[in-house]
Amino acid sequence: MAMLVVMKAQATEAEIAAVCAHIEQLGYKPHPMPGTQRTAVGITGNQGEAERGNLEELPGVAEVIRVSKPYKLASRDVKSENTVITFPGTDAVIGGTSLAVVAGPCSIESREQAFAIAEQVAASGAQFFRGGAFKPRTSPYAFQGMGLDALRIMAEIRSALGLRIITEAIDNESLEMVEQYADVIQIGARNMQNFSLLKRAGRSRKPVLLKRGMSATLDEFLMAAEYILSEGNYQVALCERGVRTFADHTRNTLDLSIVPAVQRLSHLPILVDPSHGTGKRNKVLPLARAAVAVGADGILVEVHHQPEKALSDGPQSIYPEQFAEMMDQIEQIAPIVHRRVPRGIQVAATVEG
Repeated sequence: MAMLVVMKAQATEAEIAAVCAHIEQLGYKPHPMPGTQRTAVGITGNQGEAERGNLEELPGVAEVIRVSKPYKLASRDVKSENTVITFPGTDAVIGGTSLAVVAGPCSIESREQAFAIAEQVAASGAQFFRGGAFKPRTSPYAFQGMGLDALRIMAEIRSALGLRIITEAIDNESLEMVEQYADVIQIGARNMQNFSLLKRAGRSRKPVLLKRGMSATLDEFLMAAEYILSEGNYQVALCERGVRTFADHTRNTLDLSIVPAVQRLSHLPILVDPSHGTGKRNKVLPLARAAVAVGADGILVEVHHQPEKALSDGPQSIYPEQFAEMMDQIEQIAPIVHRRVPRGIQVAATVEG
């Protein structure tokens, strides 16, 4: 049974540290979760109920409660406020009132291709650049990515344009490299239940973007996030990218109902990927609009200046001018759901860069 120690609003840092030390002495793992009003400390590693009486007597403790859900640290029981992931030295955020807009090609194919796309999406207001360095493809003969060279190109893009970099790690070896070059480590749909990789991402100090598996339920999705959180990395964002159904008019079926479902149960931010969710260029903009309207914390889209020549996912990649149109559209929808699209600052940064 998971336990949660709720600290008093006026509890000091020393009192919180003493509670964490006591939990460790009991042989369990403490997870302090600061909130705007008070800090809660989750307890994992206990098979039964931790010694509630001893914990309740410690200075600064308000109460000790049970957490009934199988995902403990991802639950709103542990943290009622929404998680907001920040990036030092920039105004880019994932979560909160600002929409995170992530754009770029499926794969980095060359320095020229990557910069051509990055410059255009930055000019339209994206704050995050996505691009695949390591590509887990359905066919072993398909383009597998440029690896380390792609990571170096994306690092150049961050220096030149100020964009934060999100790219996928497909195993522990590639995660070590992604960790060095990227701002956010992406765990793809095919690896959502690769538990050793999730644990390794949990030991990283970089934020993690976790994509929903192709047939994953809501509970399975949140339990995958729990693997990362349980290792001590609390900077986790989720991403809906479509699930496998009988429908053949789209590549996948984009399940927008998962957004409010996640937000009711969990404090973690959730983005939507209408590119993989539809697989068809002409459906990306309508579903991006819908994702913002339903309350998503951000949009992840594939953009390519020459999609007919793309080495992967060309049919679902939108043109840069379509991306600019999408930004104009979601900027109008965002205020209805009390969000904003922070594009002006990124344009200014691009001009300076």
